[in-house]
Amino acid sequence: MLFVIDVGNTHTVCGVFGGDNLLHHWRVVTEPERTVDEFGLLLGNLFTFHGIKPNDIRGLIISSVVPPMVPILEEVAEKYFHTKSLVVGPGIKTGMPIFYDNPTEVGADRIVNAVAAYEQYRQALIVVDFGTATTFDYISAKGEYMGGAIAPGIGISMEALFQRASKLPRVEVLKPKGVIGKSTVHSMQSGIFYGYVGLVDEMVRRMREETRSDPKVVATGGWARLITSESQAIQEVDDLLTLKGLRIIYQRNLLRKK
Repeated sequence: MLFVIDVGNTHTVCGVFGGDNLLHHWRVVTEPERTVDEFGLLLGNLFTFHGIKPNDIRGLIISSVVPPMVPILEEVAEKYFHTKSLVVGPGIKTGMPIFYDNPTEVGADRIVNAVAAYEQYRQALIVVDFGTATTFDYISAKGEYMGGAIAPGIGISMEALFQRASKLPRVEVLKPKGVIGKSTVHSMQSGIFYGYVGLVDEMVRRMREETRSDPKVVATGGWARLITSESQAIQEVDDLLTLKGLRIIYQRNLLRKK
């Protein structure tokens, strides 16, 4: 079995593959303050609940945008799973050329998503990831990572309204009944929801115009299905895109060693 871990700024998503099949996956809060043993206990409990033994894990790959988490998880891999971990970063084989001024600046999760999306669709793509930040990544028809855009995430934007505007409450992010809100809560929900729908559709339109192409638009991340319900640009939603990409990259590096 292969254990894959994607560490985001807000959540850490991990999963276990048996061959090409994702058997189980979990989402937990990202807490860099956790010790190696606390992580070992957490993962052990998740495994036990699904009848997985640590010795069943034969490989482990990590993607992280939180640098302090990497050495902790590497130690977890060795201490609790008795295996070396592969970390997505400079020097790793992704199979995708990166046309960025400084390729090391690209978040590991963005590259992993791009690899997974291109492996699945084999055409020009825009991958929209609704995480702590909302990212837009363009992949050429040849499978080249060309760059993208980064905007504040939905959760960050809503929290900023609550913290910086003293009279505005913290509200649930959902699709409101209409654009014109009839209360403060509904007005905030409308601004966030339809504002992000407009952001996505306009960014996609401009990327298509700039590249003179018609890429497929794939969304992933925690807010993807909510925004897709109204977006005219998003064509596919894949909640597990990053985990799939980690499996692909692990296999490519495994083959390189042989």
